[in-house]
Amino acid sequence: MLDAIKKGGVLLLLHLLLVFYSIAGIMSKFAGFSEPFSLAFFAYYLLVLVILVIYAFGWQQVLKHLPLTTAFANRAITVIWGIIWGVVVFDESVSFGKVVGALLIIVGIFIFSKTEKKNAQQG
Repeated sequence: MLDAIKKGGVLLLLHLLLVFYSIAGIMSKFAGFSEPFSLAFFAYYLLVLVILVIYAFGWQQVLKHLPLTTAFANRAITVIWGIIWGVVVFDESVSFGKVVGALLIIVGIFIFSKTEKKNAQQG
């Protein structure tokens, strides 16, 4: 039971880290809207680098507690965060195809998690 709680906490930490990582995409897009080689351009890309460095350290800490396959499968959730940020920050529309794709990602992560749990119980 305690292992399940600990793993749940690590998974929560992983997802918070992935939300943070997805913010790098927002900063990249803002940099793309900026005048090339302007102060804003460099500031946004500096933020991207800072986010990626923090993410890299966090990712390594998560990998100490989760198998790489689990962490990497959950990383696909950043696509969904990209859709959410597109709507919230950039007023983009969500097409039917994006919704279907997001649902497929969620189902894939769920199936992988259930299969991994079943394999761990057998092995």
